[in-house]
Amino acid sequence: MKLNIFKTDTEVLAALAAYFADAAKQAIEARDRFSVALSGGSSPKKLHELLASEYRDKIEWNKVYFFFGDERDVPLTDSQSNYLMAKQTLFDPLGIDPSHVYAVQTPLGAEEAAKDYTRHLDHFFDGESASFDLIILGLGDNSHTASLFPHTSVLTDESASVQALYIDEVKMNRITFTAPLINNAHHIAFLVYGAGKAEAVKHILEDKKDIQEYPAQLIEGKDLQWFLDEPSAGKLANK
Repeated sequence: MKLNIFKTDTEVLAALAAYFADAAKQAIEARDRFSVALSGGSSPKKLHELLASEYRDKIEWNKVYFFFGDERDVPLTDSQSNYLMAKQTLFDPLGIDPSHVYAVQTPLGAEEAAKDYTRHLDHFFDGESASFDLIILGLGDNSHTASLFPHTSVLTDESASVQALYIDEVKMNRITFTAPLINNAHHIAFLVYGAGKAEAVKHILEDKKDIQEYPAQLIEGKDLQWFLDEPSAGKLANK
């Protein structure tokens, strides 16, 4: 695991965009394609906008395939949809071929959408264990990542799959990658900024392991990197 700590969120985003581009270059050289799972929430919006502008001509976008680490059980046209946010900030500005975007089919209902997405992963990875080139993750104030929320059954799921669950804390069904599926990725990057995340960052990185309270502690990987600004890293004892 590597911590990348910068003074401002602007520097954090620039560093992660460069990391994204480098991971894409490596994957395309090795396998002629780059598979990336995007994060939801508000933080990645600025990352998408940066990629769609400064990196428009620096990445072979026609060889990039997009997935989602989690999704809310809402229509794809809903303002809460992770897919819609990415469509507006990344896919449309770059003119991404729709066949390269794997949206979670929420019209099927959460349970069926999760099964359908798992089937798509099996097909994309030719029946092999799904191993994304890059998975981008956020971190909630309550130490969740993707839709791995505290005290939910998915935290002990040992399958590398996509699961549906009802999260009482937000009164909503979610569809999410399991921790084993995330951990199979070649590269994993947490994007975290703002003082409001400092407590959660400390819990994940320095507190005693307690995955029920701090689910993001489940995330490990070959190349696990945290992209933080100084405010979000402010409570860490070891930097």
